[in-house]
Amino acid sequence: MSRIDAATDRAESAYDWVDSRLDLEGESDFLGKAFPAEDSFLLGEVALFCFGILVSTGTFLAFFYEPSTAAVEYGGSVAQYQGQEVPAAFKSVLNITYDVPFGMFLRRMHHWAAHLFVAAIALHMLRVFFTGAYRNPREPNWLVGTGLAGLAMFAAYTGYSLPYDEFASTAVGIGYNVAASVPIVGDPLASIVFGGQFPTSATIPRLFFLHVFLIPAAIAGLIAVHMAILVRQKHTEARRDGDVAAAGTGADVSGGAAGAGGDAPSASGGAEAPDGGARLIDRDDDSVVIGLPAFPNQAAVSAVVFFLTMAVLSLLAGLLPVHNIAEYGPNDPASTPSLVMPDWFLMWGYGFLKLTPSWLSFDVLGIHISSEFVGGLLLPSLVFVAVAVWPFIDRAEKPEHFTRNYLDRPFPTAVGILGVTLVMVASIAGMDVILAEILGTSTAVLRPYLTATLVLVPAAAGTLTYAILGGFADDSGEGGAEPTISEDDGTASATEGSSDD
Repeated sequence: MSRIDAATDRAESAYDWVDSRLDLEGESDFLGKAFPAEDSFLLGEVALFCFGILVSTGTFLAFFYEPSTAAVEYGGSVAQYQGQEVPAAFKSVLNITYDVPFGMFLRRMHHWAAHLFVAAIALHMLRVFFTGAYRNPREPNWLVGTGLAGLAMFAAYTGYSLPYDEFASTAVGIGYNVAASVPIVGDPLASIVFGGQFPTSATIPRLFFLHVFLIPAAIAGLIAVHMAILVRQKHTEARRDGDVAAAGTGADVSGGAAGAGGDAPSASGGAEAPDGGARLIDRDDDSVVIGLPAFPNQAAVSAVVFFLTMAVLSLLAGLLPVHNIAEYGPNDPASTPSLVMPDWFLMWGYGFLKLTPSWLSFDVLGIHISSEFVGGLLLPSLVFVAVAVWPFIDRAEKPEHFTRNYLDRPFPTAVGILGVTLVMVASIAGMDVILAEILGTSTAVLRPYLTATLVLVPAAAGTLTYAILGGFADDSGEGGAEPTISEDDGTASATEGSSDD
């Protein structure tokens, strides 16, 4: 076989894999697409609305922000800096906070929307993970979600670097050192991201460009891909308690969407009642989705979720302060703040960086591998890689429609608990300065114990979860065998899930 034939076969195999999951040649009726009436499904919508709020408030803030480190004289409302020369970026954020009408409120809303955006993505992915909703045919959307999580964190990092106060400059310096520590390509990578060798006047303009254009564009693109896949595929459902009487026939079985009308769910397929009224949908029929149609029912629910999200963010912005740059002061290369910690969603990566011992720096074939690279980039990257490839480890050969009960899946649930515990312990390690102060000791004394905890506690939590769920007594690793429906009634095995072909 020639190389061209081999390449053609690989391309056809890739197309078949994508087509089996997205039905590329089929038709889809979005307005009739069914959305299961489960509250946890709305986490994705919360994340979407937060992104819209971030773009809106960020646009307002960008009108008044000056991405420059040039020294300018401050003449605003903060008395302690009156007449002093401060970086232009620092001055502009002070003006936004204390002089621009609604500036403080919108800056706070932008801050809390970023936190809620990351939290909603994380909770959404945890729901998908523990219910097994990432399995065939939904692996592509899991990969998209993993990319969104990473971009959201990077967007937050570039965002809190922009005020160029003492906190921001220290965070930028740490990020620069980590980027520069990458073997072989470290220096050019750091120059691309940070505009040259830090500190440099190009750093803030470069981070501003990444924060307001490049990263949001990438996030918007992945959201579009995520929504497009969602339209092509059916939503997953929890297993039904029994057969469902669905009013009407407003469903598109081939597209996998089942609408709902009136007070009862609507679907196509199943046996029609003798009186010619509602159709009876078998509890194991995976060819339809029982839920609310996209319009008007789900659209009304989404509107409520949007206004609730706005209300929560408005309440947080009105009552809770955010990063006080006036307290930290402008960047001073000769000093470092006594306490610098990233936001909670980056704390676990900071914990890896702090716990990585210096003796992990070594040379391989003349290439230097530093402890900064191992702790600051390699270990967090391995976490993201593990998350991304998991659907191909816990894979299903045939498409699945119904979600799984996490109590019936000992091994995947144990792995999930291990991962969550690992992130939690690493986050505590990132706050070692505070922990040492509480315990009345030093961080040097505390870190060996934190390192041991980082290794032992997640492993113990995962093993205990596996044992409690009966994993050691079940050779399959899934546990809790699913009920199997006989082929006589025209339905497939419940463990095989739906066929989206």
